[in-house]
Amino acid sequence: MSVTRRSLLAAGTIAFSGALGALFTGASPASSRAARAGGGYGPLVPDPRGLLDLPAGFTYRVLSRAGDRMRSGEGTVPANCDGMAAFGAAAGGVRLVRNHENRTTAALRVPAVPGLTYDPGALGGCTVLELDPAGRLTGERVALAGTAVNCAGGRTPWNTWLSCEETEDRAGTSGYTRDHGYVFEVDPARPDRTGAVPLTAMGRFAHEAVAVDPYSGIVYETEDAFVRPFGLFYRFLPARPLGGTGSLRAGGALEALRVPGLADLATVDEPGAVFPVEWVRVPDPSASGTPVRLQDFGAGGITHAQKLEGCYWGGTGVHFVSSFARRGEGAAGDHHGQVWFYDPRRARLRLDVLFGPAADLRLPGDSPDNICLAPDGGLMVCEDGGGAQYVFGVTRDGEVYPVARNAEDIGEPGAPEWGEFAGVTFSPDGRTLYVNAYAPGTTFAVTGPWR
Repeated sequence: MSVTRRSLLAAGTIAFSGALGALFTGASPASSRAARAGGGYGPLVPDPRGLLDLPAGFTYRVLSRAGDRMRSGEGTVPANCDGMAAFGAAAGGVRLVRNHENRTTAALRVPAVPGLTYDPGALGGCTVLELDPAGRLTGERVALAGTAVNCAGGRTPWNTWLSCEETEDRAGTSGYTRDHGYVFEVDPARPDRTGAVPLTAMGRFAHEAVAVDPYSGIVYETEDAFVRPFGLFYRFLPARPLGGTGSLRAGGALEALRVPGLADLATVDEPGAVFPVEWVRVPDPSASGTPVRLQDFGAGGITHAQKLEGCYWGGTGVHFVSSFARRGEGAAGDHHGQVWFYDPRRARLRLDVLFGPAADLRLPGDSPDNICLAPDGGLMVCEDGGGAQYVFGVTRDGEVYPVARNAEDIGEPGAPEWGEFAGVTFSPDGRTLYVNAYAPGTTFAVTGPWR
């Protein structure tokens, strides 16, 4: 049976056969009741410290805060904490690699460190937090500097982090001395091994996130372009797949996804809908004369989508997010968020999750951004819409539940505002959730009875 947006809004929550085994919207009271009664952890309890509301039985620790001094002595903790990943370290410790989405106006830049700085005129980059087996912060240092608007990224099978620049600015603009719009590889254990080298063959565009196929080494990339022409979904075929640190520098081929007959993913409003896909070679990955999404992809054209953001590998394929689409901004349809699944073995694209309108702030009503898989096989979603900001979970049975709420009001008197969440990730043992509050830049470690 075809599942349309209208039937979704009436039913609230529906199970279907798919990679997540679940479908949800944030539209109806019925869905809200199911979330509270089902697979979640109970209602959120107001935090007396006014930082992070969590379910009963859960606690948090503030690991890092923008403006504090880094333990390395390299300067202060930078602002705008965004994408993040957790890596195992010796004796049960953890290393967190954290992006800083700093533009030219950022008050707290990533300090320029010799050997790790790409462009002294750029203020973004990555920092690494080192935690002991008890979860205590023991070190914090710069891992990449001199990059711009480092939004999200993704981890590799050889335990490095790919940090993405969400900009296309060239040298000579915005105070930059070098071109931007690249992916950079960061070794969390030894940043000096990777340095600050752009992976130019992976394309120059407004990167958001990446996910690596652990079987083939193919890298999937999202492009966050929120004005027309919207972004594309890419795959990079490395010349040396799965070759370890440095292999992506050997070059490769960049291709863009084409769904025949479908120019804009926003027109799809039937979760479970499946499409055959084609991959088309990008004429000029360096965008030396024309932005990639504007280049000529031949008679069949190319498939665009507004606000392509989160991207991760799970199971047998790659999941990626379109945060929203709005006809008034040039999209071919309206939605409040989609999660897509691409199956590389079958060359098929499927719409798995469709978000509903922001009718109930207790549910994920609009603008999903960073996402990850939870240890129980469900989904964790960072919301980046209006009003209250949440991390939500969705079980494999389709039940939506709150995980955390940003309790720190950063707005003006009478006009409350809460910063978005970003960088949600779990420790290698699945016992700790790490997440960033983008503003004010804060990194939390959340422990409790995770399933």
